[in-house]
Amino acid sequence: MNYRHAFHAGNFADVVKHALVCHLVEYLKRKDKPFRVIDTHAGCGLYDLGADEASRTGEHVEGITRLMASPAWDDPSLASYRGVVEKVREAFGAQAYPGSPMIARRLLRRQDRLSAYELHPEDARRLAATFAGDPHVKAIELDGWLALGAHLPPKEKRGLVLIDPPFEESDEIERIVEGLRRATQRWPGGIYAVWYPIKQRARLERFHQLLRESGIRDVVAADFYREPLRADERLVGSGLVVVNPPYTFRDEASATMKTLLPVLGSGSAANCGILALAAE
Repeated sequence: MNYRHAFHAGNFADVVKHALVCHLVEYLKRKDKPFRVIDTHAGCGLYDLGADEASRTGEHVEGITRLMASPAWDDPSLASYRGVVEKVREAFGAQAYPGSPMIARRLLRRQDRLSAYELHPEDARRLAATFAGDPHVKAIELDGWLALGAHLPPKEKRGLVLIDPPFEESDEIERIVEGLRRATQRWPGGIYAVWYPIKQRARLERFHQLLRESGIRDVVAADFYREPLRADERLVGSGLVVVNPPYTFRDEASATMKTLLPVLGSGSAANCGILALAAE
């Protein structure tokens, strides 16, 4: 396993993903009953955009840094996400950026819990250090795919599973679909959110088709294209597949992506959309 998210923290794909995830967590908070967030590929949890890894790629410059300098940062569709990022920077410094587990943690209430899994030894160590002493969080060094099989359903019976794999293997999309299929059988009522990179049209269409054929019900895809699809392997966009999306999610995701499009897109060809892959 070679992928290290520290090199890509705060890039355009992170911004879109995290802004949409905030809507999912906020929806769960509408009821008083407790819920659990399960992050299967959690990374470090917290990143320093001034550190060597992020400085080497500079990807955050066209992501969170550009967004925070734009009028769009104050848009109501980003209110939850904006609140988390600003509170994290107040707590950890002006170059801090929260990963998915930190975003989830900042949105939890007293009765809610977070389970964060990471397989990479160094990132798992950092993750544990980030949440050391926090009774609301379990940081576990474990393959997130194993967690999907062994730790579902959670005792809270309500919650969100975040799946953000590194996409290092050629069969990653097949593994995602099979993992989702098994997870939804174990915990049919959970919300599942899967992030994926958008590079080649054929691979994107295959992923969507596999989901359609999987038998999983109630599936939507929120796709954000920074630039048009190409024939090469360059990252041109990112998507978030959501199983059992809240009834509010489509409108919220659409509004959020439309707010981000003129800031994070690379021109007039940038685009976004919500696609229904399977009915309820």
